Amino acid sequence: MKHHEKGLRVNQLSPGEMQPAVTSRAQNYVVWSAILGSSMVFADGAIVTVAIPQMRESLQASLAEMQWVTNAYALTLSAFLLLGGAAGDAYGLRRIFMIGIACFGLTSLWCGLSQSAGMLIVARACQGVSGALLVPGSLALISAHFPPDARGKAIGTWAAASAIAAALGPILGGWLIDIGPWQAIFWINVPVAVLALWLCWRHVPESPTLEDATMDWLGAVLAVLGLGLLAYGLTALGERDAQRSTALLPAMTGAVILVLFVLHERHSATPMMPLDLFRVPAFANVNALTLLLYFALSGALFFLPTVLIEAHGYSAARAGSVFLPFTLVMAVLSRLGGVMTDRFGTRMLLTVGPLITSLSFALLAPAVVHGGYWLAVVPVMALMGLGMGITVAPLSTTVMNAAPDDRIGVASGINNAISRVAGLIAVAGLGVVATLGFQYAASWASPEMADLFTQATFGTAPPMSVSPSNGVREIYATAMIGGFGLVALICAAAAAVSAYFGYRCASDSPPLSFEG
Repeated sequence: MKHHEKGLRVNQLSPGEMQPAVTSRAQNYVVWSAILGSSMVFADGAIVTVAIPQMRESLQASLAEMQWVTNAYALTLSAFLLLGGAAGDAYGLRRIFMIGIACFGLTSLWCGLSQSAGMLIVARACQGVSGALLVPGSLALISAHFPPDARGKAIGTWAAASAIAAALGPILGGWLIDIGPWQAIFWINVPVAVLALWLCWRHVPESPTLEDATMDWLGAVLAVLGLGLLAYGLTALGERDAQRSTALLPAMTGAVILVLFVLHERHSATPMMPLDLFRVPAFANVNALTLLLYFALSGALFFLPTVLIEAHGYSAARAGSVFLPFTLVMAVLSRLGGVMTDRFGTRMLLTVGPLITSLSFALLAPAVVHGGYWLAVVPVMALMGLGMGITVAPLSTTVMNAAPDDRIGVASGINNAISRVAGLIAVAGLGVVATLGFQYAASWASPEMADLFTQATFGTAPPMSVSPSNGVREIYATAMIGGFGLVALICAAAAAVSAYFGYRCASDSPPLSFEG
């Protein structure tokens, strides 16, 4: 296939020589370094939520500022993932991964030392950039040091450990908050970062780098600016008091910039997102699957705790605990999914897994109507974990196997960026859907009191001045369940469509060659 050759030859190695020969002991160190590094990033995505009340009181911050403590991290993490993947390919996966770990540890220390909400928001944004450097590298390092026939099992181990870290994050954070200051949830990252950095420095071999590497800086600026504005606009659009025109402007500007980014990448000699990758059917289809499935997953799980708390009176801790069966089943099966990928290929798993996940989303609607913890919600969440556990390892394996060896970092970055952006779109876009369902369900339950809920949004409790004798509380609970039910059905449909793209992911699709 004809392609610009500048910067694409790898230290005079042919594609068949790209896979470095490493011992099984070194491979174990690669996996553990990847797990320690990426686990910090995944855990920090959720750990902050349990500390928000204490942080707000300590920093004298507003609720909006606390929302952006979370959003700043998510925005920069999603916007810089492509740059992180491309930098790993250009300058060495191990080198960029270690830089990401070091920066994540330092920015975590900075977060803990913040004396104001503004400083904490800036530190969290920088922490997201650091995470974007190490997340693509964690997966790409595994792919670079494992042959294709053993890659699925290794990725499954990484996925399982990362899922456990994400589940334990809020639990660990709650324990740290109970025994000490809120700063401890960030400082705990420092020793983990030091250990991961030492393991990587002493035991992880360097992978080949591109000769005369040239970074696509214009592409990087366009990608970061476009994704950042799009994510910012969509996040603001999903906020309760958002001015729609103010929120739409950055989102539309970001979308236009992303179009310019694609046009630039088409003509760049050294693109950070090689569009030729999408000519590989497996790569194109698995990223379509990722977009739809993670849209569904992020949307359903974002609104679930709210409806359980508001409609059924769950405590925050009890609502959070419903994620444990999902995460634990997913973690256990992710490793098994990796073994099954090596043995049976990806097509069957990437079809069956999303279909099971789709079924679980559809069952969430009646489960939330019932409201029972053990009889309704927990079994459905375990079923969701089954579907995702079957899917995650073969999905990651397909991404890695579909890309040529000198582009596995950027391939991982693309896939991670798509999953993050899908989540941001889901939370913002489905917020409007949840509100429409909320208002319709309220009108259906009590036409005479429909005006009370006409201007209300999903999760907005009725005014305290309204007499409870009017049955407003019951109508509100019905409205919340109706709003979530509509979201759950849309998520089920998106996951079902993703199974179609999973079926189209042939496990034996050869990676695209970049040799001229």
